[in-house]
Amino acid sequence: PATIPPQVAQPPAPAARPPLVQAGMRPLVIAIDPGHGGQDPGAIGPAGTYEKHIVLAISRELARQINATPGMRAYLVRDRDEFVDLPQRARRARQAGADMFVSIHADAAHNRAAYGSSVYTLSTRGASSQQARWLADRENASGLVGGARLERDVLSNVLLDLAQSGHMKASQEAASHVLEGLRSVGKTHKPQVEYANFSVLRNADMPAMLVETGFISNADEEQRLKDPAHQRCLAEAVLNGIDQYFVNQPPPGTLYAARAATEAEAVAGGSR
Repeated sequence: PATIPPQVAQPPAPAARPPLVQAGMRPLVIAIDPGHGGQDPGAIGPAGTYEKHIVLAISRELARQINATPGMRAYLVRDRDEFVDLPQRARRARQAGADMFVSIHADAAHNRAAYGSSVYTLSTRGASSQQARWLADRENASGLVGGARLERDVLSNVLLDLAQSGHMKASQEAASHVLEGLRSVGKTHKPQVEYANFSVLRNADMPAMLVETGFISNADEEQRLKDPAHQRCLAEAVLNGIDQYFVNQPPPGTLYAARAATEAEAVAGGSR
């Protein structure tokens, strides 16, 4: 009988592989700023929980997740219980070459029933709500704990204002993605990104936002904020938002830019 030649399996067409981190690529540096610290405890919950401890725990978890993400590296503005004045926070981020500045806080309100996370960006022209204005005033006052506030010279102010006006739109877009991520964790306090004149953001010359992870003044939310599992979920939600922003706006020379170029080539190849 005729022998049937063995079937030679055809190798599958190579799929477009996402690029890996290569020599010459720089990581995206995300500066994480745990609010308050040292002699400034921040808000204090009904059970006596200090905001400064909660936000440091969440920030460390966010840093861990960022460092586990290819193409990204975290920089913690403070990694211990220390007081850092507000202008110095952005300065540390700038010295670290940060591509984004994310300040982590836990909210407080006179109304103990208030709950939900929020995301804020800088506005030098008023606030989006009375709550936003009140919060900015409270956070800005925390910068006075360590002594006199540093005043920049006029030229520094002008240059920083120019830099910020260029980053306003980017900050809004990035903050929108982070707020969308936080919706997966639970109810957000407001349906949109809020804005006010936050000193800690005013000194940042990069896309910057302030994330209120929940109301520590709400007894139920205070307990959730202390839970490491909830902290992990919050950190993951923030990271997802940051990731989505950089997928849409990849800076040159990064893994995100290489991926975008590969996808563009694949689309171009498929349309031929």
